[in-house]
Amino acid sequence: MDVVVRSRNIEVTAALKAHVEKKVRKLDKFLTGAGPAQVRLEVEHGSHIAEVTIPVAGLLLRGEEQGSDMYASVDQVVQKLERQAKRWKERLQRGRPGAAEVAASEVQPDEEAGLLVRRKAFPAKPMTADEAILQMDLVGHDFFAFRNAETEAINVVYRRKDGNYGLLEPEG
Repeated sequence: MDVVVRSRNIEVTAALKAHVEKKVRKLDKFLTGAGPAQVRLEVEHGSHIAEVTIPVAGLLLRGEEQGSDMYASVDQVVQKLERQAKRWKERLQRGRPGAAEVAASEVQPDEEAGLLVRRKAFPAKPMTADEAILQMDLVGHDFFAFRNAETEAINVVYRRKDGNYGLLEPEG
């Protein structure tokens, strides 16, 4: 697996890059046919943030961790991705279908000012609700927007407080 390391507000030393590559490549044993892993290392307000995104079989595995030490953040995000990869493989073995490649829509409003502070675009390839639920669980979000393969409309699946899932469909 190729590993692409990018940074912001931190100089990536050879030792740190080697550590990141070694840890991320450990995921190869769980992920067959994985694309290049995108690793973003950032220091923001004294917090060391490690984010890893890996395309696998038309899905995106994504994890983000932060802490006081970059090495620990990298270790934690790789552990998170290992759990996601294991969960993904278990679901596929139980007969759940794979999902089309799509990135989660992630809009985070600033709670104090009520301003839109982040916008993400996502490719809206058609998929079933089950595939969208699988993708939502893989990226670790509580909701997921997708184009429904049956109706061609944009739908949203979400995780309910009781642990089940809900589906939002437009009327008309």
